[in-house]
Amino acid sequence: MKKYGVNELRRMFLEFFESKGHLVRKSYSLVPHNDNSLLLINSGMAPLKPYFTGQEIPPRRRMATCQKCIRTGDIENIGKTARHGTFFEMLGNFSFGDYFKEEAIAWSWEFLTEVVGLSPDRLYPSIYQDDDEAFEIWNKKIGIPGDRIFRFGKEDNFWEHGAGPCGPCSEIYYDRGEAYGCGKPDCTVGCDCDRYIEVWNNVFTQFENDGHGNYTELVQKNIDTGMGLERLAVVVQDVDSLFTVDTNRALLDEVCALAHVAYQEDEKKDVSLRIIADHVKSCTFMISDGIMPSNEGRGYVLRRLIRRAARHGRLLGIKDKFLAILSATVIAESKDGYPELEEKKEFIFKVLTQEEEKFDKTIDQGLSILAQMQEDMAKAGQKVLSGENAFKLYDTYGFPMDLTQEILEEKGFTIDEAGFASCMEEQRNKARNARKETNYMGADATVYDEIDTAITSEFVGYDRLVHSSEITVLTTETELTEALSDGEQGTIIVKETPFYATMGGQNADTGMICAGENKFQVEDTIHLRGGRIGHVGKVISGMFKAGDTVELAVAEEKRALIGRNHSATHLLQKALREVLGSHVEQHGSDVNADRLRFDFSHFAAMTPEEIAKTEAIVNEKIAASLPVVTEVMSLEEAKKTGAMALFGEKYGDSVRVVKMGDFSVELCGGTHVGNTSSISAFKIVSESGVAAGVRRIEALTSKAVFTYYDKLEESISQ
Repeated sequence: MKKYGVNELRRMFLEFFESKGHLVRKSYSLVPHNDNSLLLINSGMAPLKPYFTGQEIPPRRRMATCQKCIRTGDIENIGKTARHGTFFEMLGNFSFGDYFKEEAIAWSWEFLTEVVGLSPDRLYPSIYQDDDEAFEIWNKKIGIPGDRIFRFGKEDNFWEHGAGPCGPCSEIYYDRGEAYGCGKPDCTVGCDCDRYIEVWNNVFTQFENDGHGNYTELVQKNIDTGMGLERLAVVVQDVDSLFTVDTNRALLDEVCALAHVAYQEDEKKDVSLRIIADHVKSCTFMISDGIMPSNEGRGYVLRRLIRRAARHGRLLGIKDKFLAILSATVIAESKDGYPELEEKKEFIFKVLTQEEEKFDKTIDQGLSILAQMQEDMAKAGQKVLSGENAFKLYDTYGFPMDLTQEILEEKGFTIDEAGFASCMEEQRNKARNARKETNYMGADATVYDEIDTAITSEFVGYDRLVHSSEITVLTTETELTEALSDGEQGTIIVKETPFYATMGGQNADTGMICAGENKFQVEDTIHLRGGRIGHVGKVISGMFKAGDTVELAVAEEKRALIGRNHSATHLLQKALREVLGSHVEQHGSDVNADRLRFDFSHFAAMTPEEIAKTEAIVNEKIAASLPVVTEVMSLEEAKKTGAMALFGEKYGDSVRVVKMGDFSVELCGGTHVGNTSSISAFKIVSESGVAAGVRRIEALTSKAVFTYYDKLEESISQ
């Protein structure tokens, strides 16, 4: 058997399923989209949930991905064994109501035995205990003897996650040989030792669980396959763990070189080596998807991983900052499958280094506070540090309990672990209670979930502000309705709309929907799942019914002011790159009729000279009357034009490119002026920091600039 590398195996899997009619999609971001149930994407199917539930129509009934994933359930145990990691890649082939058990099983067998070349004699399938259909396929179609097909119970071979779609699984195990076994005479598939390793899991989603243990057969049956890429590489490369497959081994060797130690010579040091290798990889991928260190949510997970890696570097005696050096190895090894790592390289290094510097400061501060606590305990004749104090060190100074414990043990002290655990539990409960009520999808359950998935809307407002269309759906705030009448709040959905829904930082259009004397005031325009656009507002007079043809009119002046501010953000981004450097990337914006706000990557406050220079460049381009031209083209063509893309944004196959003369070229779906001269004037009113490595500019254009100077004049004269 050939020992394929991780990058080769990824390519082989995707090409195999492409040959079986699957649409191959790039990995989705680690940041979940419209899913409050997840902090980070933790499986291949997680980003595809809307297709499984039927809430959105998939681009194709068969899809395949290699999804980057992070699992953070047991960060404290990472490194203690060579089995677990926070970051992993999940290979998956998916069917949304297309093929089912027979094809899924046959293709998994074909890929493992014929494409990868694993010996069929060393592969053992398992099935759910009651799944005779899967047994028949393995036994009769694939030809596996009955005594080599293992039946397991619900805990092992049935996938479900509370209420919602669920079903039995069929896993495939590989026998790595006696050398990896526990030596017990009854050692077989399902044993806890490392001999039989699960390499493939076919999930047959065929039931709906109502949440009370009642199962009904689904009309649309799905296939959700998961296979850990690194786990497959362990088998193919015949290495002892995830940490020693080719891509991870290169990283581990780099950590060893920096620490001047060898792997597998000292178990205590091995734990630190594994923690550093695992965490640096996770952090590199998280930052590349726009996650920044913070004290809450996914930003806190990132900060914890960075600090844990930095501390274990200290334990190994690494003196200088080292995380960015290791991150370079992660990027070199993984950029084949994830080109965004190379594109964001400098940015990733900067974030890691800054956070490492911060930790250097807090760790010294924490050590001096711990020394004071030891002194107080010694005076009081106590030998146990209270749980509250241990938690304070953990929560405020990023000291994991094992670090506090380690330091205390040297002086003969211990920690009240039960007290620490109860403080932790209290914090978890606070977090849990703060979570919102969600449906199976993890998004807030709303009336919009009940809309027929076949209904969509088309935005036609780039070249018009008034348009006639037919109402397809009406809702009140809580339910679908056939009509909305005088005074009622609700949402109107039409086939085609000139109203722009909030997206890409541009605020929504407002305006009126009319049918004769019937008037509906649009207070907000929102994007809904499945390509629908909702006009949210109130009936001012009369009544609206599904099927009515209505005239939609966008508030003209507001749209014009938003367009000016939006076009100005494009000029601003280019000007900032000229003044500050090419590392400047958009990190979010908020464009409304009154002003524009623009967040960007930069690591120091701008000087007054830099602000003045940026402002001057933008005003120069406004005065130059540059034509603003938009073109729709393929993403590849757009990249060739050098168009700037939005950090962390996912683009479709065709994109809109907005060009302002020869000065600015950006991918953008928003609305703009026809010529930069329409913007009139541009004034920066503030520049500030909003997060580590992220700055914010607030600015005004056109009418708002003159209002600003009028007020200034008034103040001066007073």
